[in-house]
Amino acid sequence: MAPDERLLARFFIPNKRDRYVEMIGHPKKRSKFLRELVHLTHLDPRYILPMPPKKLFPGQILAILTQRGAPQTCWVTSENPGLDGREMPLLEALKQVVGLQMGTLISCIPGKLAYYEGEALGDRWILERRD
Repeated sequence: MAPDERLLARFFIPNKRDRYVEMIGHPKKRSKFLRELVHLTHLDPRYILPMPPKKLFPGQILAILTQRGAPQTCWVTSENPGLDGREMPLLEALKQVVGLQMGTLISCIPGKLAYYEGEALGDRWILERRD
């Protein structure tokens, strides 16, 4: 299972998981899923940790993710075609995502730790599962 498929399988509500995992694996369906990232409403609320209001810069978000075990590299799933489907340094990914209001999921530890940024300023969350 690809890193973005593991992310979807672990952080989305049960009745949407299979549909999204299928979409992400097919090029034509993937683009539809990526358009939905901007207003993500199907994340499982049990695994969403809101970002502290004063922690809104890439370095600050990196520190939070690193404290939770994030490695130096990540996998990016994004409506930004220049970032989507890439493995890259975590700080570089955050610098290209934070504040740009494009739907993006950054998978730090597949299925265990991720960062989401959407269109609205309040749409910045850490996604974490400890099971």
